[in-house]
Amino acid sequence: MFIIANFIEAVARILDIALTVYMWIVVISALITWINPDPYNPIVRFLRGATEPVYRKIRKFIPTYFGGIDIAPLIVIGIIMFLQYFLVSSLHELAVRLRY
Repeated sequence: MFIIANFIEAVARILDIALTVYMWIVVISALITWINPDPYNPIVRFLRGATEPVYRKIRKFIPTYFGGIDIAPLIVIGIIMFLQYFLVSSLHELAVRLRY
């Protein structure tokens, strides 16, 4: 059982790191929109390419523009935080319980 527990623990840690990295990508992407960057810059293209598909899915279900401000990044960050607190924590707890 310890092999399965270690596998679940590894999945939880990798998922936590991936969610944290993506959260920072969302934050940086939102901050960059304030300065009107060059759309042909490779960093800007990467940030938009990494975040716009997720924003589009959220905008399909929830109106995100309020007073000229797009709250889609806040919704994405909220979803990421929920996944970190619920899913990652649950996976950690499951791994601990499988060890004993």
